[in-house]
Amino acid sequence: MTEEGKPPEEEGNRAVENMVLAGFFVVLVAAGIWLLSTMADVRKAQDCAAQGRRNCATIEAPERTR
Repeated sequence: MTEEGKPPEEEGNRAVENMVLAGFFVVLVAAGIWLLSTMADVRKAQDCAAQGRRNCATIEAPERTR
């Protein structure tokens, strides 16, 4: 026991907990970025439709190879 009457922390367990929390944080940030990107795309499509345009869908053209 330490001076304060608490048992010493296990350093290995603490490292694993920190890695799990860091992984969770990375997943949370990635999900937030994806959500913001999706919301921006939807807003652009809604703005286009609100203006009365008919060609608001995204057009995907194939890559040109030579």
